[in-house]
Amino acid sequence: MVEMGCFLMCRKFATLYSLYQANPPSIKKNHCHNCQQKPFESSFPRGVNQTIKHPHRFSSKTHKQFRVNSVRDGTGDQTTMSVSSAYQVLDVMPDCTLPDLKAAFRVKVKQFHPDVRRSDDNSSDAMIRLVIQAYEVLSNLSKSEIIESECLDPFDAPECEAFDIFVNEVLCVGKGCPYSCVKTAPHAFTFSSSTGTAHATSQGHGEDYQVQLAVGQCPRGCIHYVTPSQRVILEELLGSILNMPFDCSAEAELLYSLIVKAKFENNRYTKPKKKPDVSTKHVDWY
Repeated sequence: MVEMGCFLMCRKFATLYSLYQANPPSIKKNHCHNCQQKPFESSFPRGVNQTIKHPHRFSSKTHKQFRVNSVRDGTGDQTTMSVSSAYQVLDVMPDCTLPDLKAAFRVKVKQFHPDVRRSDDNSSDAMIRLVIQAYEVLSNLSKSEIIESECLDPFDAPECEAFDIFVNEVLCVGKGCPYSCVKTAPHAFTFSSSTGTAHATSQGHGEDYQVQLAVGQCPRGCIHYVTPSQRVILEELLGSILNMPFDCSAEAELLYSLIVKAKFENNRYTKPKKKPDVSTKHVDWY
């Protein structure tokens, strides 16, 4: 019985195999209309280098608009400056030449210098930032190129004692710092909501012991005392580094070199001696 059953199964299998060879099943090779792929194919084929048809291009020079940091706040909001607004800020005509543009830029920087407008430091900082942004739009130069060519005077010759605070957020650890400046001096520092690093929120704490303690305890040494003009330029350069979607090693090196130069020159700064008032009136000469 067992041999008879095996014989019948083998005979049935042979019959089915012969029918399969005579009429093989047809597989429809329809393409999927949604994904444009063949059935049973992987979405990510191996060994195939796929190219992007429309890659993003990051240009260092723009002619219409660009994104820059606005006056630093806790949210790190950004504003966009148009070409027409840039002409208004620098007070020049659209057909002005490059020398005229440079001259207008230097005049505006001197006009809104923090040492000149001591009565309203916040307004001075905001206006200098706008002037730098406007010059960047119209001259098609980057912030690092502007600083190298136009704005190195505060680092060569500091205008006053270095009592303003600048935090190099490129090196800042952030909330994981064991000696957080935000905890030590919360009235002068806070964490940025966009980057998570610390930055100064107020100035004028030159003699504040808590601020001095925060500067001295920083494990990365990223808090520095600078002059108002130096701080504005360093913050503008730092903003361009933090918002740069590509390699910014050149800008980071420039930032570091300016900080080192500011430290050296600020340590050499001496207050100008007040000249005594000399009068020859009502003096008896013998």
